[in-house]
Amino acid sequence: MISATLPKNEQERLEALDSYNVLDTLPEEDFDQITKIASFICKTPISLVSLIDESRQWFKSHTGLDATETPRELSFCAHAINTPEDFFQVEDSRVDERFFDNPLVTGDPRVIFYAGMPLVNPDGHALGTLCVIDHKPGKLSDDQVQALKALANQTIHLLELRKRNAELNVRNKELGYKNEELQEFARVAAHDIKSPLSSITMLSEYLLKMHTEDVKPEALNMLNMLNLSSVKLKNLVDGILDYSQNANILNEKKQFIDLQEMIHSTTVLVDCNNDCNFMMPSQQIEIFTNKTALQQVLLNLMVNAMKYNDKDKPEVKVVFDETDSHYHFHIIDNGPGIKAEDQERIFELFEALDGEDRFGNTGTGIGLSTVKKLVEGLGGKITVTSEYANGTTFSFTIQKVSKNIYKDEQLVA
Repeated sequence: MISATLPKNEQERLEALDSYNVLDTLPEEDFDQITKIASFICKTPISLVSLIDESRQWFKSHTGLDATETPRELSFCAHAINTPEDFFQVEDSRVDERFFDNPLVTGDPRVIFYAGMPLVNPDGHALGTLCVIDHKPGKLSDDQVQALKALANQTIHLLELRKRNAELNVRNKELGYKNEELQEFARVAAHDIKSPLSSITMLSEYLLKMHTEDVKPEALNMLNMLNLSSVKLKNLVDGILDYSQNANILNEKKQFIDLQEMIHSTTVLVDCNNDCNFMMPSQQIEIFTNKTALQQVLLNLMVNAMKYNDKDKPEVKVVFDETDSHYHFHIIDNGPGIKAEDQERIFELFEALDGEDRFGNTGTGIGLSTVKKLVEGLGGKITVTSEYANGTTFSFTIQKVSKNIYKDEQLVA
């Protein structure tokens, strides 16, 4: 018996094999299907996805063979990986000086015929082979060789896909940890910033209210600026905190919602003084979605429709319809409209349009970005249509999900 020599790039080859984290893993149906197909096409009782490490050949899939590994020095595949670009075939191992007294030939599993196609990764390293084995002499036809080569390529694609999925899972976990840390930082920072801000705002309001006559005009102007700046900064901090918590909102379970009741309760939050004329669907509608996320979207859009309105009596209309795949919402106002050149950037974070709302405040540029993030997280899209000086319509969709999910969760509970 003649054992195979080590490939010239053996260390790099072993490092490449280790990078797939596949050795000693459980069987996987995708690989088992490949060996079954290989055995069928080549008409052999045994087919293996064999990977060669430092001391053994380990089988990721083994059709027709109970063993999961054998010593490397006995391996036919160890010979095959020395010529990565070539098909390796032994028609009758009993008359081949390299294998005639090999225990795998003289004993079980009696490897008399062997044909292997090296599994070469994109960097050119032969990780092992896809091979077929028979207990009697044989030879593959040209068509069978081409089929084995195609299946070997598919095996490499599966290994690559498996590797990419594993890397993606690791990155997703890392991102999850970073998001949690970022949310915690935002929460702590918001608390630490809002506390002194509230004190500044209260103090400036007290001075403006109680000592207006005692303060010089210049100082009074500065106090007004201080008060406005502290209020604006507080709104900005609140907006950043809300934006950072979107992931938590989207993770909430979906539920059945009385849409008419939700819209009505939102109008109460938006307009407690009844300064605005709200119009909403008259019929009772039940939808199934994330309640908190939808209410946050409606609240932002309805507040904007009322605040940034130049009419004595703002009008806001909520229109709803649905298709088989999506819920459709339209928030229509009679306000001043949005210039065409501004309609794209209003959804970008920290992009606020010039000017003040009807209460004298300026925007933070976070609200509509939050809305867009939530809508897209619900599987939908948001668009704006507006004719300057003639009102604005914000239209958004929410992807429907099977209500059976909810029912199944209830049964489990």
